[in-house]
Amino acid sequence: MSDVLVRGARPVPLVDGVPDSLVDVLIEGGAVAAVGPAVERPAGVEEYDAAGRWVMPGLWDTHVHLGQWTLTRGRLDTSRVESPEEAVNLVAAKVAEQPGTPVIGWGHRPGTWSREPTAADLDLAAGVTPVVLVAGDGHHAWLNSAAQAALGLPLREGMIAETEWFEAYQRLNALTDAGDDPASYRRTLDAAAALGIVGLVDFEFTGAVEAWRERWSQGCDRLRIAAAVYADQLDDVLTEGLRTGDPLVPGDGRLTMGPLKIISDGSLNTGTAWCRHPYAAGAHPDHPAGAPNLDLVELTVLLDRAHAAGLEVATHAIGDAAVGAALTAYERTRARGSLEHVQLVTPDDVRGLARLGLRASVQPHHLVDDRDLTEQIWPDRTDRCFAFRWLLDAGVPVSLGSDAPVSPLDPWLAIDAAVRRTGDARPAWHAEQAMTRREALAASVGGHLTLRPGSPGDLIVLDDDPLVVGRPAVALTVAAGRVVHRL
Repeated sequence: MSDVLVRGARPVPLVDGVPDSLVDVLIEGGAVAAVGPAVERPAGVEEYDAAGRWVMPGLWDTHVHLGQWTLTRGRLDTSRVESPEEAVNLVAAKVAEQPGTPVIGWGHRPGTWSREPTAADLDLAAGVTPVVLVAGDGHHAWLNSAAQAALGLPLREGMIAETEWFEAYQRLNALTDAGDDPASYRRTLDAAAALGIVGLVDFEFTGAVEAWRERWSQGCDRLRIAAAVYADQLDDVLTEGLRTGDPLVPGDGRLTMGPLKIISDGSLNTGTAWCRHPYAAGAHPDHPAGAPNLDLVELTVLLDRAHAAGLEVATHAIGDAAVGAALTAYERTRARGSLEHVQLVTPDDVRGLARLGLRASVQPHHLVDDRDLTEQIWPDRTDRCFAFRWLLDAGVPVSLGSDAPVSPLDPWLAIDAAVRRTGDARPAWHAEQAMTRREALAASVGGHLTLRPGSPGDLIVLDDDPLVVGRPAVALTVAAGRVVHRL
């Protein structure tokens, strides 16, 4: 069903001018058809009594690795380990519990550990059983010798990182039952809908376009999905003539072509986020300020190809040098799209984003995860990290996401981190860069700030005012006019 009438709901005022009174919202044909008091119900349209609850546009997560997030449900959780020894003990217990079964883990953050973990550590715990422990930033992994051999990697003691790891990740499912089958995806999408999410930008690494077409036909059509593509898949997309926003399934605007995704630098935990100044600690001796994954010429060529073909570009840029290089490439090519993460910026970078009309796609909960490590390795620049206030005040469009599974696929967690800038009892970390709750909510609705005739038929009904309550219960989620969650 793509038609529904929500009666007696109080609009959340994400912008000025929203009426402070109960309204009805009619969605027909997947779009909002009428908003106001006493809207007439057309024959055959489902009616939902909001009973004075709050209504607002549905939430978007604009940066998700949906396959990896789905897989984490069946993987060993290493997010709480604080040393190589703790991780080894966790692996040994898992191997003893399921002898011979490969161990895939996710979540540890070794940047603050007192020593570097080695393959030999895991060899002692697991022997010939393959072990792959993916770090919580997704940019590197700790593998034992058996896993390295199984994935066709040259043997080494240290981590597998960045491009080499991204390529190896695509072979990871060969080690174990994947857990990203259609039924698993449907459970993930249902869980997202229960949080009020109506749409996702999926940055999964492997074959997004064809995989999503197949998945869509297998019942994974719960939410709106924009499927991104990486450089190794770009030729196929260009051959098909797909442009950002084009339907991937004829006649269904819920599944669309997303942007080209480029990973231009590394991450904080690997010491590879590319900065203008050397790290205080944690960087490789050969790259004391981190390093780019692409030089400016390579980056510019990719942006130019995508832009000429009608694709937006989403460029991963964490360090301020990476941000600066990306802005140069966007300016040279006139490409459109976003910078992803934008974790460390200068005031000039912010002005560049605004001037070029680029969106800052940020993941606020990363500041909770990265706070302590940032103080350790970038102590002289923490005031320029997660600079949400600078971005908003400069007029840069900002959208919130999770980067799941790096952070949980949970928009309320992201909103909370953007506003409070802390995840524990400590005071806010650089409170001067915080968003208001209204700003954070407005950055979470895919650019649709009000429910009005002609806007997408995506809404959520909440038990409490989200401008006041941090995690209101989601009573109803409607995506493209379809009820996808109901309490």
